[in-house]
Amino acid sequence: MMYAPLAKDPLAAIEAIVTGDVDGLSVATSGSTGNPRNVLISARAIRASAFATVGRLGGPGSWLLALPPSRIGGALVAIRAGLTEQPLTIMPEGSFTAEAFARAAAMVPPGRRYVSLVPTQVIRLMDSDLGRDALALFDAVLVGGAAFGDGKRPANAVETYGMTETTGGCVYDGVALPDVEVAIADDDRILITGATLADGYDDGDTSAWVTHDGVRWLHTGDLGRWHGGKLEVLGRSDDVIITGAHKVHPVVVERAIAALDGAIGGAGNMAVVGVDDAEWGKRVVVVVESAQTELSVEDLRDWLRDTLPNYALPRDLVTARSLPRTAGGKIDRRAAAILATQALSHRST
Repeated sequence: MMYAPLAKDPLAAIEAIVTGDVDGLSVATSGSTGNPRNVLISARAIRASAFATVGRLGGPGSWLLALPPSRIGGALVAIRAGLTEQPLTIMPEGSFTAEAFARAAAMVPPGRRYVSLVPTQVIRLMDSDLGRDALALFDAVLVGGAAFGDGKRPANAVETYGMTETTGGCVYDGVALPDVEVAIADDDRILITGATLADGYDDGDTSAWVTHDGVRWLHTGDLGRWHGGKLEVLGRSDDVIITGAHKVHPVVVERAIAALDGAIGGAGNMAVVGVDDAEWGKRVVVVVESAQTELSVEDLRDWLRDTLPNYALPRDLVTARSLPRTAGGKIDRRAAAILATQALSHRST
């Protein structure tokens, strides 16, 4: 089969998928768990993902591309527009600001309008009157892995969950797309099967793919649970912090902090990590971009006591000029943990 490499010439590869000239795409993962890998995604899975998304959102519409097309999230924006023969507006390259986004949003033709953003972009826009007005122009704003504080979530936001191996987001606001099925394994890891599953990795590694009763599933590295009939993602299994024999899910702590009426900001501005501790094994530490807060960890703990158990309350707060990120733009928790360890070590000397 012929898989066009997305990173080499994104727009050409996207066009080849829309026209049916290739069998699929070879797409690099985000690198959130180490070095990026190339995932082989069939044209059939891509089409299934695109049309399922458009159907879930209420029908075809114009799209604004504000993400890199070399990644699956950005590529899917252009593919959805192409497959449904709808206008695609491409935001010019450069710094992402409310002003630049508003200019691009104003160029999207009238009618149904859609955009896909990462949490950090949404948080920046929601901090600006101009940004909020621009977001309101869209019928839906797809946001992957978002955790918003009070007033930070746009009314038209749709929180998505997925990965390159599932052709991007395949669960919208906790509900799987049509022809996608989600299950929780005995170890609390999320299992996904259905029409949007990728064919595999280009290196031939099949360890992430399991077969039960003839059905092929992706055994993800993410933990989840059912809450009110919807999937709640608890973060990656290797991110769990063991402190004093208790398990702490960083994502749960981040969501609780994000809900503190913008005291620190959304999840895109902070990371909760575990740092080695002689007494507790690991201690819960919040790493936050320095421009976002002047809070003390004591204030933070006091505000969170009614929301989190005592063992999950942060024991330290570390500020950084900027949060370390992977090539795909996600927060690099491993690097953030190293940064926190170094900062706390300097404090003690």
